[in-house]
Amino acid sequence: MTPAKSLQGSELNGLRVLIVEDSWSVGTGLKALLESWGADVIGLTATTADALRLVSKSPPDVALVDISLRHGERSDELIDELHSQDIRVVVLSGYADVTPGHKKAVALLQKPVREELLLASLRPMMRTE
Repeated sequence: MTPAKSLQGSELNGLRVLIVEDSWSVGTGLKALLESWGADVIGLTATTADALRLVSKSPPDVALVDISLRHGERSDELIDELHSQDIRVVVLSGYADVTPGHKKAVALLQKPVREELLLASLRPMMRTE
């Protein structure tokens, strides 16, 4: 994430988020940031198999998914599966162009992720009850 002053508070209070990211530093940074905004991070995982296990136990409202994972694994099938379960997906990528094939994502964010863009992509997912 790009250095910026973090927003604190309850911007995302109650939003359930799954993070699928193979870089430990990026994943833990995202987790800390989301929690500081009030989100409930239900898991941080580096593989699609682990992500699907977590989803089967406790479906999130949204998943932040890195497109390229460990050992060359791509998350395309995971994105399809999450979409089929009505779980919204925000794709994260360090690559400049990953738009083809990711029309099921509600947002595509370039790494390093800018905090204000991440927050803007997640705000519309807040439940209004």
